Amino acid sequence: MRLRDHPIIEVSRELPCSPAEAWRLVTDITLPTRAEGELQHAEWLDGADGVAVGARFRGHNADPEIGEWFTEPEVTEVEDGRRWVWRVGPADDPLATWGFEVEPVEGGALVRQWARAGTGTSPLSEYIAEHPDQEARIIDFRLGLWRDYMRANLDLLAREVG
Repeated sequence: MRLRDHPIIEVSRELPCSPAEAWRLVTDITLPTRAEGELQHAEWLDGADGVAVGARFRGHNADPEIGEWFTEPEVTEVEDGRRWVWRVGPADDPLATWGFEVEPVEGGALVRQWARAGTGTSPLSEYIAEHPDQEARIIDFRLGLWRDYMRANLDLLAREVG
């Protein structure tokens, strides 16, 4: 596995709620702050108050091994009621792209969260540059953390609608 291949990780879960309710929940940028993971606090920037193409938000993150940092992602795609995507880092070379998707299923909604690693300069890309022989292991570890955080998000959604 190589960073230049933009590896993707994805989790999904069926929820016993309407797609509209699932959409309301996944467009709340504070959702991951209430689940286990790095995101500790999030707020909209520049007067934005919800998911819309071009809207930006600040995410305050913390990890015991990495420390504290913040990012200012930008919403890049919105299919109202179905999908929203945000980019972390510059448009021409993002660090990562994340998204939520909602689909109707019998008895509820299927919610999917995914992330694609980018090649933008970040602590991850710098660490890989320092340890190129361990690139696959480093990426696998980081994507595993992302998967755990996404599962925690979907577990929280299940508790909130259950």
